[in-house]
Amino acid sequence: MHAATNATGTPLRDLADARGIGIGAAVATRPLAGDSAYRATLAREMNMIVAENCMKLHQIQPREGQYDFAGADALAAFAASNNMRLRGHTLVWHQSAPGWLKDRQWSRAELLNVLSQHIATVVGRYKGRVCCWDVVNEALDDKIPGLRTSLWHDVIGPDYLDHAFTFAHAADPRAKLFYNDYCTEGLNRKSDEQYAMLKAMLARGVPVHGVGFQCHFVFDSYPAPETLVSNMNRFADLGLETQITELDLRISTPVTPEKLERQARAYGEIFRAALEARNCTAVLTWGLTDKYSWVPAFFKGFDAGLLFDKDYEPKPAHDAVHQALSIDAVSRGSGPKL
Repeated sequence: MHAATNATGTPLRDLADARGIGIGAAVATRPLAGDSAYRATLAREMNMIVAENCMKLHQIQPREGQYDFAGADALAAFAASNNMRLRGHTLVWHQSAPGWLKDRQWSRAELLNVLSQHIATVVGRYKGRVCCWDVVNEALDDKIPGLRTSLWHDVIGPDYLDHAFTFAHAADPRAKLFYNDYCTEGLNRKSDEQYAMLKAMLARGVPVHGVGFQCHFVFDSYPAPETLVSNMNRFADLGLETQITELDLRISTPVTPEKLERQARAYGEIFRAALEARNCTAVLTWGLTDKYSWVPAFFKGFDAGLLFDKDYEPKPAHDAVHQALSIDAVSRGSGPKL
């Protein structure tokens, strides 16, 4: 079990458990293996974790038919030993196709077989240990209506999503299956399109159970809380769970105390929106500490997007989340959502 902490008071995970909601972080395998402070903070503060990269196709099947489960196995073992739920991320993503997959001409039947075998192997290995999978990630195009061009779409066709969810459900009928995307958190063209797509999939009997909203925001530019709630609630009306799956609020450098306070206000608003939404079952940040964040490498001139600084000290954002989870902690709805 997780230990008590003097640095931050009641751990976030204890407050989240009382609210019936998951709180988690994306986990990188290298610090999990080699940084004791990383492991201790993760175990103390989070009741859910998600694979940052080690379950993506290019890492878990780097060569055709040859799987590398070392990172994912370590993650699953850590989750089990610390009483955490584990999210699987991700089975199908256009950016995670390894060379052996991209550099060959496939027939539709051949690629469907690749998809089926990959999903059956990976989901089957973690059957009963992964609570939910991001089955398909970022399938919608940003600029034009419809699905983005990709190997899966172009060879199999738009029904590759239906097949992926069906294969995953067959491999683990008890796992919750999610569609995950970005820029769909608010009410806009892309989120409308996502809503219509998932509604149609459900009407076809596709086993989709939830939708993940990535929520990679700038600290002072994010959807209004009431917009987040309205959007999540319309997916809940379809019978879907909602989760905030990849939250971070990057700050423009230099990072100042005033910017950290504005970031904290944003984190508090987003967590309160998740608590208010009818069927939001988890909020996960994309990383645990600024020490290992993806933000500086991908967003030039930005940093400090997470709840803990590079020395594992809780930031004002952590305190804001702590406060949001603490309010009326035992009176939320009719009971735990998870």
